[in-house]
Amino acid sequence: MIANNIFRAIGEFCQNVLFAPHNSIRTMDNWWVQNTVSWIFVVILFIALFYWLGQLKNYKKAGNE
Repeated sequence: MIANNIFRAIGEFCQNVLFAPHNSIRTMDNWWVQNTVSWIFVVILFIALFYWLGQLKNYKKAGNE
């Protein structure tokens, strides 16, 4: 019973909080705005990825593990 409530709470949190930005993008009327917002997210993702890879390279050079 408790496990069922925990998983239900996790599901509701994901649907109501984490997916809220995606739902707002989905309900936009303008296709160009949807794609612009999506591309902004993609650019932020790539910036974070390359920063992370650069930090990994720096740690590997320094010999820290």
